[in-house]
Amino acid sequence: MSENTAEVVTGGVVLAAAIGFFLFAGEITGFSGGGSSSYRLSASFRSAEGVSVGTDVRLAGVKVGSVAGLELNSTTFRADAWLTIAEGIELPEDTAAVISSEGLLGGNFVELLPGGSPFNIEPGAEIEDTQGAVSLINLMLKFASGGSEE
Repeated sequence: MSENTAEVVTGGVVLAAAIGFFLFAGEITGFSGGGSSSYRLSASFRSAEGVSVGTDVRLAGVKVGSVAGLELNSTTFRADAWLTIAEGIELPEDTAAVISSEGLLGGNFVELLPGGSPFNIEPGAEIEDTQGAVSLINLMLKFASGGSEE
């Protein structure tokens, strides 16, 4: 009987650890069902290289949202992105969205750079000022070839 009790307790500990791991992973990836509300903004980038659905949206280095959708606009040939921003984060209407890199080997994220407007951007509005991803390979090729633009 004591062997059976030890097995049940060990199984319970393993099950509790697995549930804890999945809850932690859900919070880290943004898939937690915590009911946190958010609003959407759109942005159009010349190049969205390295960005996909689920990519972080950061403000001052802090994650405030994620990329909810990304598709090619067949009319403008730009990448249209839909960003979800956490409720309570009020951004000036002249906020810029820039695709930044975490470093040479790191991934990309969308960085929000707030402007100085006294008016806040409305949910569902478009961020007009955007800057696409900078390709490190193109920069290195330009440097290696002594690329001077004339």
